[in-house]
Amino acid sequence: MKYVIGLDYGTDSCRAIIADALSGKEISTAVKYYPRWKEGKYCDPKTNRYRQHPLDYTEVLEESIREALAKAPAGTAESVVGMAFDTTGSTPVLIDKDGNPLALRPEFAENPNAMFVLWKDHTSIREAAEINELAKKWEIDYTAYEGGIYSSEWVWAKMLHILREDGQIRKAAYSWAEHCDWMPALITGNSKPETMPRSRCAAGHKAMWHTSWDGLPSEEFLTTLDPLLAGFRSRLYRETHPSNTKVGYLTPEWAERLGLTTKVAVAVGAFDCHMGAVGAQIKPGDFVRVIGTSTCDIMAVPYEEIGDKLIPGICGQVDGSVIPGMIGLEAGQSGFGDIYAWFKRVLEWPLTQLVSKSNLLDMENKEKLITEITEAIIPELTKEAEKIPVRESTLIATDWMNGRRTPDANQLLTGSICGLTLGSTAPLIFRALAEATAYGSKAIVDRFQESGIEIKEVIGIGGISLKSPFVMQTLSDVLGMPIKVAKTEQACAFGAAMFAAVVAGVHEKVEDAQDAMGQGFAFKYHPNGENHAAYMELYKKYQQIGEFTEKTTI
Repeated sequence: MKYVIGLDYGTDSCRAIIADALSGKEISTAVKYYPRWKEGKYCDPKTNRYRQHPLDYTEVLEESIREALAKAPAGTAESVVGMAFDTTGSTPVLIDKDGNPLALRPEFAENPNAMFVLWKDHTSIREAAEINELAKKWEIDYTAYEGGIYSSEWVWAKMLHILREDGQIRKAAYSWAEHCDWMPALITGNSKPETMPRSRCAAGHKAMWHTSWDGLPSEEFLTTLDPLLAGFRSRLYRETHPSNTKVGYLTPEWAERLGLTTKVAVAVGAFDCHMGAVGAQIKPGDFVRVIGTSTCDIMAVPYEEIGDKLIPGICGQVDGSVIPGMIGLEAGQSGFGDIYAWFKRVLEWPLTQLVSKSNLLDMENKEKLITEITEAIIPELTKEAEKIPVRESTLIATDWMNGRRTPDANQLLTGSICGLTLGSTAPLIFRALAEATAYGSKAIVDRFQESGIEIKEVIGIGGISLKSPFVMQTLSDVLGMPIKVAKTEQACAFGAAMFAAVVAGVHEKVEDAQDAMGQGFAFKYHPNGENHAAYMELYKKYQQIGEFTEKTTI
């Protein structure tokens, strides 16, 4: 037997899966939550600052793999031949000459600026705007293959913001690395900034890397943007690699820490949504939606179909970022499940703030009551929202509570709810929010189709796609398209496992691994024609309200 490990680093936790490299059969899994992140450390939602400590990543790596091995049959560890990582992104960190994140140095151990800057961190809106302004004046538009608009969610804006903000960090910083680059480099002993193998996926979609201008933006462009960036280009990379490339093998130290052998091949990392699309068995014409706190939409398009098209307002088109030998397209929404979670927090306020102070119950019963009601909020809202006919869905909301990722990134945007009356109920508002996330999805589909990209099939992966029939049916009705849902909850980890099987030599190419290891689909949603017609009228209002919001509230 030959086994592979796929590691999926999400926003809140790491998921490890051990799979049979030939059949894809799941052997065991483990999920570990980042301990410091769970405590809310190093984050400040009021200022859109979200940081994660590198020790969170290394600790859960050991814990998740060891737990998964403990659940597996005896002898599994000796038969593991490959490993691959997917992570959130852009989630970069400033590093020293040895490739160590600065937060691992004692003097910066509690400094958020020395930590990984999570994808959802929007502290660098100003820097993103400056990049866009300069790019449009420059002889080369370095944003051309990233949708023509650079986002505050991406690496150059984030790193520049920290260099400007923190003088001590600025003195210590030598280079930077994406989370998906650092993990494979760490465990294979190849973490020097200049030699660390870099992900084609991360570089092309977030760092303005492209072969037509010899890699990253020029030194002149970067230093014109800000002299603080001087020298960074030479301490980074020119070449990048798709994830069917082997970084190396586990070092003796990490083999011992993980309970594995030094014969484990490690693949170049990539972002979660891209590997998730591979895990969902993406093929040309598929539009894969990774649906969670936010969404990420992925397509893999043959060279002959994409031609010389430049698709405006998306998160990039990159050769080999999904399937080597095809152009990977990325789009997505900055908020999806996070929007439902926000509304839940609003409704929780009396519970957490008032019930907890009540003298009518003892502390134990108060905690039980708060937990019981809190856990029931979304399920009960869903039941009531489902009863509301589409024609009576009188509220219109926009899905920009966390800004807009695509089409046309703008993190300054805020959400809105229109049509409120004294008769508006919580289920009605919740339904409007679910419809808003579907309308935001429709806007992305429209952009691809308007740009000449054919969408043959929609595939949903992630927790919401498996757990919320109401949201998924609403999405199908708004898009007017069927949606297949991947069977596995761990599509991203399975995608990583497929790449691990390729670098370990079990399968020759990714498509072979998909055919052999794919888990198939659980069910399919079909659009209701009458609802779709009604939603198209409401979608026009969503567009009008969005246009008004964008023009008048920034």
